[in-house]
Amino acid sequence: MNLNDPRDLAPLLEAFLLASGKPQSMERLFELFEEAERPEPTVFKKALEVLRKSCSGRAFELKEVASGYRLQIREDYAPWVGRLWEERPQRYSRALLETMALIAYRQPITRGEIEDVRGVAVNSNIIKTLLEREWIRIVGYREVPGKPAMFATTKAFLDHFNLKNLDDLPALAELREMEPEPLLELDDAPVPAHLQALADESAEPEAPKEEASFRSLLVELDSMEEGLKTDFDDLVDDTAAAEEAGHLEPETPRE
Repeated sequence: MNLNDPRDLAPLLEAFLLASGKPQSMERLFELFEEAERPEPTVFKKALEVLRKSCSGRAFELKEVASGYRLQIREDYAPWVGRLWEERPQRYSRALLETMALIAYRQPITRGEIEDVRGVAVNSNIIKTLLEREWIRIVGYREVPGKPAMFATTKAFLDHFNLKNLDDLPALAELREMEPEPLLELDDAPVPAHLQALADESAEPEAPKEEASFRSLLVELDSMEEGLKTDFDDLVDDTAAAEEAGHLEPETPRE
């Protein structure tokens, strides 16, 4: 086997990725070779491209995510492949997804800032769930009374959603187009004017709804998009710099 030939190296890289079952960075792939036999970086890149093309027309594909490269089943086959597992995919509440969206698009962000946008308190279980799944992490503390924790996304979040970096997040305009139009319920049917007038006279004033709609959430996010952190490493560097300047307290490691 000539490891300096991308066509010979590609099947070996395929074997590595199949055996590992998780993303492997380019650095980790380098380490799997003895120094004397290690191919040049340019050969690695060509071999990965050969492997990517060889997956054409097959049930799996080579995907680059935040943590590295992995071989995964194509999305088209997911409905059938999912039948291999008896457990149903976990469904997430609207509140959790809205909280996750705010952290992704406006990181670093505090719990209080999330509540200001959504108009309701953030359930502690939502933050706990996101931390346990390692989708978010604490990157520092805001220099305000109470010093609230600031949250940001992780590489595990990017890997889970098939993203290489935050630049791959869908534009807010795309999310707005995906939002389904509300269906007309029976209660939404037109009411005769004289009956509506009688109802208005007898009814108590309706309290304003506290929870923001998903559409209003997207509008709010739209105004924040310019400040979006798009480089995962930069976020770490910025936090470290702020700690050195005395603006942030260092993060206390979680047990």
